Amino acid sequence: MHPAPAPEATRLSEISPQQWKSGIAAWLGWLFDGLELHLYTLVAAPLVVHLLGVASAADPAVKEKSAYIQAAFLVGWAIGGAFFGRLGDLLGRSRALALTVLTYALCTGLCAFAQTWWQLMIFRFVAALGIGGEWAVGASLLAETWPRAWRPWLAAVLQSGVNLGILIAAAVVWLLAQLPHPPAERYVFLVGVLPALLVFWIRRHVPEPATWQRAEESVQHKNPGVRDLFRGALARTTFHVTGVCALSLSAWWLFIFWQSQHLRKILAAANTPAAEVGRLIPSAFFVMIAVSIVGNYFAGWLATRIGNRRSIALMFWALFASMAGAFMVPRGFGELAWFWIPLVGFFSGVFGLFTMYLPPLFPVLLRTTGAGFCYNIGRLAAAAASIIFGWAAPVGDFRLALLASSFLALGAAVWAWWLPEKTLEA
Repeated sequence: MHPAPAPEATRLSEISPQQWKSGIAAWLGWLFDGLELHLYTLVAAPLVVHLLGVASAADPAVKEKSAYIQAAFLVGWAIGGAFFGRLGDLLGRSRALALTVLTYALCTGLCAFAQTWWQLMIFRFVAALGIGGEWAVGASLLAETWPRAWRPWLAAVLQSGVNLGILIAAAVVWLLAQLPHPPAERYVFLVGVLPALLVFWIRRHVPEPATWQRAEESVQHKNPGVRDLFRGALARTTFHVTGVCALSLSAWWLFIFWQSQHLRKILAAANTPAAEVGRLIPSAFFVMIAVSIVGNYFAGWLATRIGNRRSIALMFWALFASMAGAFMVPRGFGELAWFWIPLVGFFSGVFGLFTMYLPPLFPVLLRTTGAGFCYNIGRLAAAAASIIFGWAAPVGDFRLALLASSFLALGAAVWAWWLPEKTLEA
């Protein structure tokens, strides 16, 4: 038997050691997610050039193979969210979290030893399985251990962990860029092995939530199946959440993957020296991510005022408006890099809300399964979009393509009004 839940804490001083441990584990998982996520993005072009043995990144094969690798990563992310999400309900949050971290840490390290582009694609795919799984498992771990009233702020803190991981990845790439090329691109991935050390701490210090243990005992370990997500009243939740996630994540990943290419094109048209391009592009990326951290907390504040559903819908409207405003007319580098693109980053704080909003929408023993499936299924749509953009980019217009992707965010904003507000607490 497990004791009844204690009254929820209202101050940090009232948070128990177990709650602190689960919070630290989830936050570090998010931090390393951001690190692993963008290590490849930041070195993709020179690394693929090296693996293909071509003269420069202008070779069409580089764009094509880079798009395939990115698509494989997004597919792996989606599958991992479903697979490890299911394990989180069957094995427990702490055990599944450790497995996700170990998977993405070791396979990111293997990327350093890839000899061909398709080997790199395989390693990135398997690493993505762990990254996708960590989201659902870590989110459910916190939803079941920390006070409910704190969820909007917890979501902001967790999403900021991802942003900080991205900034660390940028710093690592910059430092290793001082090493001889092309080995520097390979060394970047060895940094990704470090999260494996977190696994030992998780297994030793982070217990399974009492909520999950009570639910397991109540059904005598005969857990509901995946098909239950598509039955009865729960099917409506699954349908609407999946639709909103698919539209919004596709819009966001198209923006992330191609906005830097648009900025490079603008600088090239202005005959900007290569060294200056190499400085301006990372700087613009850094500013966007830094501003997005502020957006995380704005989204959390908004959710405390008007609720999750309305906040998500409103933030997606603003995300659409900022993306459309950025690309509806031709703009110079300075205008885009220092105002419009950071504005898009600010409203991307909406994605942090999903962290604490999705898990409680599902019953305890379908919590990581449901959250993992619904949130990560959007990666499949984004993967298809990455390949299509990879084919179209050499002859297309980045600005018009990015403008078109903004309407996916508009679709998510409209659909979000049908998202549920009521949660299914244990």
